Amino acid sequence: MSDIMKLTAVELGSKIAAGEISSVEATKASLDAIGNKDKKIHAFVTVDTEGAIKRAEEMDKLIAAAKAEGKTLSPLAGVPIAIKDNMNVSGMLTTCSSKILGNFVPTFTSTAVQNMIDAGVVIVGKTNMDEFAMGSTTETSYFGPTYNPYDLTRVPGGSSGGSAASVAADEVPMALGSDTGGSIRQPASFCGVTGIKPTYGRVSRYGLIAYGSSLDQIGPIAKDTRDCAAMLSVLASHDPKDSTSYEKSADNFMDALIPDVKGMKIGIPRDYFGEGLDEDVKTSVLAAAETLKSLGAEVEEFDLGMVEYAIPAYYIIACAEASSNLERFDGVKYGYRTAEFTDLHNMYKKTRSEGFGAEVKRRIMLGSFVLSSGYYDAYYVKALRVKNLIKQAFDKAFEKYDVILGPVAPTTALKCGESLSDPIKMYLGDIYTVSVNLAGLPGISTPCGYDKNGMPVGLQLLGQVFEEKKILRAAYAFESTFTRKSAEI
Repeated sequence: MSDIMKLTAVELGSKIAAGEISSVEATKASLDAIGNKDKKIHAFVTVDTEGAIKRAEEMDKLIAAAKAEGKTLSPLAGVPIAIKDNMNVSGMLTTCSSKILGNFVPTFTSTAVQNMIDAGVVIVGKTNMDEFAMGSTTETSYFGPTYNPYDLTRVPGGSSGGSAASVAADEVPMALGSDTGGSIRQPASFCGVTGIKPTYGRVSRYGLIAYGSSLDQIGPIAKDTRDCAAMLSVLASHDPKDSTSYEKSADNFMDALIPDVKGMKIGIPRDYFGEGLDEDVKTSVLAAAETLKSLGAEVEEFDLGMVEYAIPAYYIIACAEASSNLERFDGVKYGYRTAEFTDLHNMYKKTRSEGFGAEVKRRIMLGSFVLSSGYYDAYYVKALRVKNLIKQAFDKAFEKYDVILGPVAPTTALKCGESLSDPIKMYLGDIYTVSVNLAGLPGISTPCGYDKNGMPVGLQLLGQVFEEKKILRAAYAFESTFTRKSAEI
């Protein structure tokens, strides 16, 4: 049974389709792995044992019926999956890892999750995350931190740390995450797995509990590029319920998986390799660039510009949107409500004071400040102008290059507690990822090496909007030359 969870999602789906493994066997193997390992890594907030097995039994019947009729289902049919706990799943506890939503059970399912369900996956549970996706370590969760499967004294990254850790620990072969400023790519890098942040609008945000609405994007986390391409093919769809959904989003991203980068032009921003970048990370990423060059790509350095402005612009915009989005959590209609209060205003105040954690409060206050009278033009409007300039800088770069290559994060996984005491240090860890969200670009993180402590290093490949196939092609070509080490837990 344990060997089943060593398979990639596509490999497992193929064996289920062929009748070599049943969906029930795969689901029980996943649940057993969670039972054996999750006390150590704490990747899950909710595990739906009964619902998962029932769903797997249904999928086995559907797969058998389809086979009898000569039909083929999705390559992911019958495969277990974990869902980040900020995506609504009807009838399943959805908390955003916050006390204020500790009892929230939604009555509808988010479009991205529904697309996966329609493809035949089996949801085994919801994964831990930084509270309301605000953090880079999965330590701000109300339910406690998640730990990195490669080293339990280190963080898995965030905010999708639970999803990345669950895949790295072979608890599930794939998971869904969300990325507002790097929250898929950075934990994928820290945990030695592959994750894609799609183009903004490629995947519906309907049913995703919002942090920064102009930045949030749902995406796949899996063991390799093929799995991510298969998942993205299912996730990408036009959704009339999401006003930012791209009208022609459906595509088969598996078509991009050719181990050939001949003729591709890859740019390396000099700005990404300056002060603050760990030597082990730099060495691994530049070695990956040389590998792609040896496979036939044209690789050269260039000046991207605007990198130093990305962090302040991102946190101003994200916090401003968060302060508005989180206004709805007031204890009136759903979620946590304080036990004792004197009047309506007091109930709001006490509920939010008791229900939100320190990092969420910090970002709400920052967002309220930059939107306040007298500071709106000085901060928020200026940040929007910088956002536009960052997009222009990328547009100019993509006139020359097919793909931009760089590190995902300046370091490998940090020791637990290192950045919690210093929020600015945590924010600066997003320096290579936030500009991608500001510009609405697609980006992928895939393992490219290991530091002196054996911790994974992630390679980040960026593409122009709606050109996921180019970054998938480059990632797949590199991956064909790289051997990923499993986390032994």
